[in-house]
Amino acid sequence: MDIGGARTGHVRRRTAGAANRRPAHPATDPEVVVLGGGAAGLGLAHRLTETGSTTVTVVEPPDGPARPPERTWCYWERGAGDFDEAVTASWSRLRVHGADGEEITVDPAPLRYRMLRSTAFERLVHSRLAASPGGRILRATADTVRDVPGGAEVRCTTPDGRTLTLRARHVFDSRPLPALPPARTHLVQHFRGWFVRTDTDRFDPAVADLMDFRVPQPDHGLAFGYVLPLAPDRALVEYTRFSRTPLTTAAYEAALAHYSREILRLGAFTVEAAEQGAIPMTDARFPRRAGPAVFRIGTAGGATRPATGYTFAAAQRQSRAIAAALRDGRGTVPAPHGRRALAMDAVLLRALDTGRVDGPDFFTRLFRHTPPERLLRFLDGATSPREEWGIGRRTPVGPMLRTAIELPFLPRRPAPAIGENPS
Repeated sequence: MDIGGARTGHVRRRTAGAANRRPAHPATDPEVVVLGGGAAGLGLAHRLTETGSTTVTVVEPPDGPARPPERTWCYWERGAGDFDEAVTASWSRLRVHGADGEEITVDPAPLRYRMLRSTAFERLVHSRLAASPGGRILRATADTVRDVPGGAEVRCTTPDGRTLTLRARHVFDSRPLPALPPARTHLVQHFRGWFVRTDTDRFDPAVADLMDFRVPQPDHGLAFGYVLPLAPDRALVEYTRFSRTPLTTAAYEAALAHYSREILRLGAFTVEAAEQGAIPMTDARFPRRAGPAVFRIGTAGGATRPATGYTFAAAQRQSRAIAAALRDGRGTVPAPHGRRALAMDAVLLRALDTGRVDGPDFFTRLFRHTPPERLLRFLDGATSPREEWGIGRRTPVGPMLRTAIELPFLPRRPAPAIGENPS
């Protein structure tokens, strides 16, 4: 992805000295405008302003229906991380329950699994931007984005109805796409979670349950429970499906009640809060450029890992790469995921969608036979071809090979809209 070149210039040249810097006003003339204040947008703004060499305005939706509800992001990381101050909880051990009840507990050291709530993340990054002379948060609705000589222009509407125009050399847009690009496979990871408090201690705060396949399996796709303990008597308990369409809220509630009472046997408990969402799982090709000076980041730019739905860590890698490219005057930024990883994900998605591969058995076998640290690196796209060959030998080779052979001949079709079915 070219973010430099003769047309837009390099930030390094702009910031080399005061004599060469054209006047910039943080409210109207930043170096960079970032659209959207989620994991990708705020993560990029943080990276761009931490050195103090770039001015950034983040345009976030005002309070109201356009502003997303509080969300939970999870990722694994080794050692201290940039956002540890906002981390809600972390776990040194991970557990998977097979459909037959088999329990597999692994320690992926030196990696730890971390949980981050969007409100805490926003509060932390907002405070860092406020402390930076080049950072600014603007609460407004971004209406239009267009290329102009020397950069791009964003027209916004403020909460009081005023129109505001921002001009910048680069615009990075993390807002959801109006429609997903065409793909050969369109699945959705959809879920509903309860933050529960039990009357007695029921959870082990040292162990996170990533996949519990003891829940009833649907005719198409797969389903699993997900438990992130926050204390011996508190946890986030989720019901998740990989399938073509989401469920109704009533169906999620029924599935969560069954999982909590019949499988986890939590006894008496109180639901203190709930969250619900849908994540695309697709082999679509996400364009990372929307114009000469306009770029897409986050899920809109392909940061969501197709086979798992994990996004946060990839969005931060993408942010670091963009910040480094702007700082150093390099003309390209790597994609969030490598081609090899995306090719393997495309095969797995098709195999799951056709039913050639049994999803619960597939993921259980991965955790049973793969060293845990290597498996998490594999899910991050950070393994070598030799390591991936060894992991692939543990999968159903025949169905996967048949799927890989047919995949290049399949047409890419428009995606259906992702949204909750009416209750």
